[in-house]
Amino acid sequence: MIWAYLKSRTLPNNLSDDCVSMSQFDIDKARRETPGCEHVVHFNNAGAALMPQPVLDAVINHLQLEAMTGGYEAAEQAADKIEHVYDAAANLLGCERDEIAIIENATRAWDMAFYAIPFQDGDRILTSMAEYASNYVAFLQIARRFDVAVEVIPNDEHGQVSVDALRDMLDDRVKVVAITHVPTNGGLVNPAEEIGRLVADTPAYYLLDACQSVGQMPINVEAIQCDMLSTTSRKYLRGPRGAGVLYVRSEHIADLEPPLIDLHAAEWASHDCYHLRADARRFENWETNYAAKIGFGVAIDYALSWGLDAIQARVVMLADYLRGALHDLPGVTVHDLGQVQCGIVSFTLSGINPEAIKQHLATHHINVTVSSVGSTRLDMSARDLVDVVRASVHYYNTPDEIDHLCNTLRMFKSM
Repeated sequence: MIWAYLKSRTLPNNLSDDCVSMSQFDIDKARRETPGCEHVVHFNNAGAALMPQPVLDAVINHLQLEAMTGGYEAAEQAADKIEHVYDAAANLLGCERDEIAIIENATRAWDMAFYAIPFQDGDRILTSMAEYASNYVAFLQIARRFDVAVEVIPNDEHGQVSVDALRDMLDDRVKVVAITHVPTNGGLVNPAEEIGRLVADTPAYYLLDACQSVGQMPINVEAIQCDMLSTTSRKYLRGPRGAGVLYVRSEHIADLEPPLIDLHAAEWASHDCYHLRADARRFENWETNYAAKIGFGVAIDYALSWGLDAIQARVVMLADYLRGALHDLPGVTVHDLGQVQCGIVSFTLSGINPEAIKQHLATHHINVTVSSVGSTRLDMSARDLVDVVRASVHYYNTPDEIDHLCNTLRMFKSM
């Protein structure tokens, strides 16, 4: 019945033809290899997804090795596994391993790229209406240090970055176009490739925050033409917390000096001289969570084994089913935007505080989260929103779980 329903709807990315492949997706295997599915209905995948068993095993095994042999010794023994994450990430993003840095989280990865940009007085920063708070406060900090203008690209009629408006805003003073690919709420997928085609013809850097897109859809940095991209392990890639990726295009590595360096990022060549690494690892530091790093590599391999096209098809179908089911609930408003939408679904229930909804669902072992105006102030203020419930699906979720969520909301509303 669900497949007939989904085929009747207009779906993003022309994925309607993939309904059959979705029905053939080995959901039993996906759930069997996800221990958390036995305990919770997890719709907080844009926060931190449930780890699959192979990732969990990899992390635990390395921690046990550290406990038995010592941290330094364990790292030496696991050198191949540690190095593998660079190959895995390069394969995932369509780049070279020397363009990859593994950093303790996506925010710090983004920071290392952004603060390495050589800003000067008179520069302009272009960003989106739905930009994430951590990024925007960095823009404001740079604007205080330099005479730099922070300018917001207007949305188009779909609520996403207007490519036409961006075209009119670009000039030689634009130092960076910094865009969040999939915002923290709102469900939209900003047109990253169209933006990339415009920025490529200018001297500006293109910095893409792909924290919530990588893992739920195919991402190729050559197709997007971004100069820098940051993402995380813990969200749609289903890896452990405490690991992130920074991609830096090889032609720009030498131009970007990290804001912080250590003996891993640079060689102390003489009393008064240092040499930065020639690859993207100049953005790393020496101390790192090796168990998370190994687990991250396994998580990427695991995602690739399912196929990002197949993952995207299932995630989009489930999200569309969730939006449709929520639309049918009295008092529920779905607040998603964008011509192309993803696995993040944002909604409110009239007369009920989103935090109360989250807590009520938790008593029924259903995980969601609340996204507030402080996370995407420009976007939510423009839409007169203070808080929304965010439910984010992944391929191991099921239509039955969505029905359970909606039935629980219906009962809560009637209490």
